[in-house]
Amino acid sequence: MRQHLLIDADDTLWENNIYFERAFEEFCAFLDHSTLSPPEIRAALDEIEIVNIRAHGYGAANFGRNMAQCFLNLVERPVRGGDTGHIAGIARRINHHPLEIIGGVPETLHYLSRRHDLILLTKGDPHEQSAKIEKSGLAVFFRQTVIVREKDPDAYRCVVLEQELAGEISWMVGNSPKSDINPALEAGIGAVFVPHARTWSLEHEEIREGDRLLIVERFEDLTKFF
Repeated sequence: MRQHLLIDADDTLWENNIYFERAFEEFCAFLDHSTLSPPEIRAALDEIEIVNIRAHGYGAANFGRNMAQCFLNLVERPVRGGDTGHIAGIARRINHHPLEIIGGVPETLHYLSRRHDLILLTKGDPHEQSAKIEKSGLAVFFRQTVIVREKDPDAYRCVVLEQELAGEISWMVGNSPKSDINPALEAGIGAVFVPHARTWSLEHEEIREGDRLLIVERFEDLTKFF
């Protein structure tokens, strides 16, 4: 039976969080704190991000803003005029790396697109996400691309309604329990969890149980079920 497959982008189709992690490592070296370890600095940054995401959303530019705020909170020396600009530059470089498609993704999308209705569903800054989608060359496999501010149950219900999908044959495929799996199940559609070893810590969450939950080892395993 032809299914509706909503498919995540970052860390499902291509690498993403590894570049934020590298930027964070560069930030820690620049901060050069005398007592705080990188995990402790990361915890401080996470607290800032949790608050600021509600107002500013996701993306490299907002990550740079959050790191700058963290820097001002933790820096042990007098702040210099170019400090925040340097941190913004660290964040900007995230968007200038070559896009690295995860192994097996193009072949799997080619197979799935001939059998099912594919919709690319991603969250974040529309400009940044659109640029990555264009750079990836994968849009050809999808009937529609949808970029939302946040992936919560209401967002999934809106997509199902706007795209005129039948919930009983609709699935969300992604690497994030918090954004891809749990809210999709709560919204009444199926979910396929494709774990990624470097998923952002703020996307971690215990996966809720559900009759329409599938867990696969890698993206190409979707061909075994769809």
